[in-house]
Amino acid sequence: MKPCALMLILDGVGDRPLKQFGGLTPLEAAFKPNLDRLASEGITGLMDPISPGIRVGTDVGHLALFGYNPLRTYWGRGPIEAEGVYFTLQEGDVAFRANFATVDSKGIIVSRRAGRIREGTSDLAAALDGMRLSDGTVAIFKPATEHRAVLVLRGSRLSPLVTDSDPGPLAEGTNVLPIKSRVPGAPAPERTASLAEEFTRRAREILLSHPVNVERQKKGLPPANYILLRGAGTKKHIRPLTERFKIKAACVVAESTIIGIARMAGFTILTSPRFTANLDTDVEGKMKMAADALKEYDLVVLHYKGTDIASHDADAKQKKEFIERVDSALGNLLDKTKTLNLYIAVTSDHSTPVSVREHSADPVPVILWGPDVRVDNVVKYGERACAAGGLRRITANGFLLTLLDYLDVTYRFGS
Repeated sequence: MKPCALMLILDGVGDRPLKQFGGLTPLEAAFKPNLDRLASEGITGLMDPISPGIRVGTDVGHLALFGYNPLRTYWGRGPIEAEGVYFTLQEGDVAFRANFATVDSKGIIVSRRAGRIREGTSDLAAALDGMRLSDGTVAIFKPATEHRAVLVLRGSRLSPLVTDSDPGPLAEGTNVLPIKSRVPGAPAPERTASLAEEFTRRAREILLSHPVNVERQKKGLPPANYILLRGAGTKKHIRPLTERFKIKAACVVAESTIIGIARMAGFTILTSPRFTANLDTDVEGKMKMAADALKEYDLVVLHYKGTDIASHDADAKQKKEFIERVDSALGNLLDKTKTLNLYIAVTSDHSTPVSVREHSADPVPVILWGPDVRVDNVVKYGERACAAGGLRRITANGFLLTLLDYLDVTYRFGS
């Protein structure tokens, strides 16, 4: 029987020991018999998205997991987000990843994600979409997942070489940053920075009185009254992973960044309105969709965002419980796929320690399980247990290629 593979990505699952769990990480403290079974019957290790000590973003971590070398192919978050909302960039467009945010009258960030706004963002985005800036440049603005959005500047003589206005994940209480040219004095970057600042200023004026925000304030919710920008980039073609290895692949996902990367890699996107990029996603439904897809596709990537969300919110209990929910659903997948020649890889794009509330360079624990995998002596899935695994310390590219080799789709180097 032809082999197939599932790559289960628990976004931000890696962590550090916590006092509330008696010195265990949320992953180590979780009741997860199915993940532990895979660890005990498979081979484990620790994975660095790129290499030790390099802290990566969600986009870079997933580019590496999908087989790309981010040091060569990364060109900014904006184009990935545009692909994730099915928007086709034209040559010369500059795309930004955007956040709906809440700022006070002095420009201090109150909530970088506008209280993790999830409703009304399409209406807010529609009010900004198509804005014509002072020199005729058009600002195209599209909603993405929850508080996320995409800004595309379409005009002449634009450049992605501009800075971010978004100070980063731990930005509450700090000022919005001015957008500046990364090449002082260069006409195109200077012009683009000025246009991005103009858009931000005019967007704020529109958002302040928008009915969605008026209603949010009545309910005591933080208004989405500002647009934070980061990750400017332009259109760039990358060779699809599916073309490179001649495989049929699918991605079960709800988060726009991962959708963008998966689409670029040639994957079919499988999703549902019940799937969210949050803790309230239909965990079981995602796992069932992945199990069904394995009957048709060579490789299925299944992505869960909840572990990362809980980490950013410093909620160790929620992180532990979300891991347990995924583990329970995994048991059903294992039952439904007994007749398949199946390999399972368990991994993450990066670590997000609850104590840090941000991505770190800590390596993530990984498992590779299948009918003829060389089994090591590890019997638990956790950060410290996997450090003793047979895969040792591996990169994301190396981990993916190892999985694909079991599918017999990689090619031999040399004669």
